[in-house]
Amino acid sequence: MKRKTAGFLMVVSCGALLAGGCAKSEVIKKDQPMAPSANVVPTKVQPNQVQAKTSVVDMAPVSKEVIKESAAPVSAVTGTDQTVELNKELQTIYFNFDSAALSEQARNTLVKDADLLNIIGKVKIRVEGNCDERGSDDYNLALGEKRAKEAVQYLANLGIPADRLSVISYGKEKPVAMGHDEANWAKNRRDEFVVLP
Repeated sequence: MKRKTAGFLMVVSCGALLAGGCAKSEVIKKDQPMAPSANVVPTKVQPNQVQAKTSVVDMAPVSKEVIKESAAPVSAVTGTDQTVELNKELQTIYFNFDSAALSEQARNTLVKDADLLNIIGKVKIRVEGNCDERGSDDYNLALGEKRAKEAVQYLANLGIPADRLSVISYGKEKPVAMGHDEANWAKNRRDEFVVLP
């Protein structure tokens, strides 16, 4: 499945380059881009960490025939289909209780997400911060925002332009697990990544 997805992403990327060249990007003004925050401490990423990761491009060589065949229908693939596919590929990150700090696992996931975002191009992403049910509404909204901003800052450190990223906090309003124990709460303490139309 990963090879199929990687092949699909490679074909879409190459086809877009062949069909469109370096076209100007559209400006979408639905969400406000996240400006760097003074109270968020950037997490340092060592250059060799990013380079050591295998990118999706390295996994799936594509022949010239495949690129030529895919060049014509690229406009159909780059719209809604690309958005749906990218939404499936971007991975959710999780947080510890009462914390906005990125774990090692969350950082590794963000590196993979950044690789994917660099391959796809200039899509805009909304980072949605979420919390478990414990705590007040106001507290959880603030914590969800901190979590989303941490992810945005880390993605920016990995080279994703800040004007492609926006944040929103849902606090405890959008749980994915309805139980009232640690296993369920852990699933709700998360950042999700949504491709904007």
